[in-house]
Amino acid sequence: MAQKAVCVLKGTGEVTGTVHFEQKDGSDVVKVTGEISGLAPGLHGFHVHAFGDNTNGCVSAGPHYNPFNKNHGGPTDEVRHVGDLGNVTAEDDGVAKINIEDKLLSLKGQYSIIGRTMVIHEKQDDLGKGGDEESLKTGNAGARLACGVIGIAQ
Repeated sequence: MAQKAVCVLKGTGEVTGTVHFEQKDGSDVVKVTGEISGLAPGLHGFHVHAFGDNTNGCVSAGPHYNPFNKNHGGPTDEVRHVGDLGNVTAEDDGVAKINIEDKLLSLKGQYSIIGRTMVIHEKQDDLGKGGDEESLKTGNAGARLACGVIGIAQ
């Protein structure tokens, strides 16, 4: 049996998408798949944010999900936020296909991402290597284009 979750992304513009999460029993890997459309071609920061609150749009989702109080980093870095999933690439048609496996995310237990918010950003995430304070918090990924609360799926 696997734990599954889903997130429907909506924004103020044309950006929309659906992201699926799956964690098999006994596994520490979460598989993240889906598609986001309406993006400018290129790289876009992709993160789990702390709160499942979208009452003030994507802003009320708070900072990246970071229960261990680390600096921002890339998905393969040892030092990173739990919510740091790096970048997704939108092709020339504005569609980003997502296929990520991550060992820090969890759909179970104390540090579950269920009930938190997934955000797609305007710019490329510099993965904490931008050389300034903001890079170590947000990766300088820019505005929040679309977001949605991660919920339990069937």
